Amino acid sequence: MKPMTNNKKSHYMYIVYCKDQTLYTGYSTDFLSRVKTHNAGKGAKYTKIRRPVRLLFAKEYLDKSSALKAEAAFKKQTRSKKIAFLKEHQIDLEKVQKPVIELLEESGKDE
Repeated sequence: MKPMTNNKKSHYMYIVYCKDQTLYTGYSTDFLSRVKTHNAGKGAKYTKIRRPVRLLFAKEYLDKSSALKAEAAFKKQTRSKKIAFLKEHQIDLEKVQKPVIELLEESGKDE
């Protein structure tokens, strides 16, 4: 999930997974920098006390208005609908919840 590089400004709706197992949705023109900002304890009050956060999903939109509408629509969803959306996009929350060391150990078992 890398931001596209071109002369036109990109607009993104992104979803992060917080330490307390909640989901946070936001808007940014540079979601990778925004996630770093969240993890530095700056930016949103919500993520400040729920660090670290992990980027789950980001989608680019043609304009700011479309990205903000997507963010608002996602925030209104129930948690089960948000999880279903993530599953539709091949994001496995069970794996996200595991510590990185467990994921590395599991990947070594497949070899």
